[in-house]
Amino acid sequence: MSRRPALVSTIVAALLLAGCAASPAEPEATLEARAATPNCDAEVFPLPAPAERIVAVKSTAAELVVALGLGDALVATAFLDGPLEGADAPTIDGMPSREAVLALEPDAIVAGWESAFAPEAIGDRAHLHELGVTTWVSPAACWSTDVPRLDWEGLFAELGGAAAMLGVPEAGGELVDEQRAALAAIEPLEGAPTALWYSSGEDAPYVGGGSGAPQLVLETAGLGNVASELDDGWATLSWEAVAASDPDVIVLVDAPWHTAASKVERLRANPATAALEAVREERFVVVPFPMAEAGVGTVDAVALVAREVRELGLG
Repeated sequence: MSRRPALVSTIVAALLLAGCAASPAEPEATLEARAATPNCDAEVFPLPAPAERIVAVKSTAAELVVALGLGDALVATAFLDGPLEGADAPTIDGMPSREAVLALEPDAIVAGWESAFAPEAIGDRAHLHELGVTTWVSPAACWSTDVPRLDWEGLFAELGGAAAMLGVPEAGGELVDEQRAALAAIEPLEGAPTALWYSSGEDAPYVGGGSGAPQLVLETAGLGNVASELDDGWATLSWEAVAASDPDVIVLVDAPWHTAASKVERLRANPATAALEAVREERFVVVPFPMAEAGVGTVDAVALVAREVRELGLG
């Protein structure tokens, strides 16, 4: 797809000043000549050449763009959950609007949330596609369609699919090969120690359930997830249920807005959890927030958890 800066600028001006319907940035016949790929509830057309101007919403999206060798193509990011290495794009505060994004003249928008394309946010994906802007949402984060239990083949297919949409299928293949090799090099723990994946929550803990990235990380590392029977990627438990599960180790998600240290203080202060051996013996493993969601950091999360639990003398 050609960039056609003059045409895109004209479209943006029309949207900003008059709110008029814009002409597609790419002829419909050209779009039809390329096979569409389903992504959540949208049909996405892959770019025929590497994307040149990308907006990434969420750390998992931005990290994927960088991992595919397109860091220099990032023109903006939003909702980063931590530092981003390999790119120096400006960050938009809050959820970007359609007008703010179109003003950047992107040829692709990659998001870790489907809600990024809500009407009050970046806007309808089909309309963006009509303007010649490719969009991609992490399939593991879809809410408009059923999401299967996350497994490695599904995650690797997600990475390859995003690469194809961004016009770099070869880079996607190389990335998946690297991820497979790194995964194969991880030695799982022995003895199946149990773990709780504690993400957030004060009145009640929000934990990793049995079908998302935390479950995949824990089971691959050789740990039993005490919340695995919850048929969801994430779920809310009671503190009493956490105490009854008596995990051998507690994985704490570290985020600027809800640090791992604050979670440790809460576990120590809560009568229901203060007596747990994992709390008394400080059997905590800290995982950066971006690693808590499905993406290019998931394999690294397995390696980190397995290594840290082994250093605690378990497995």
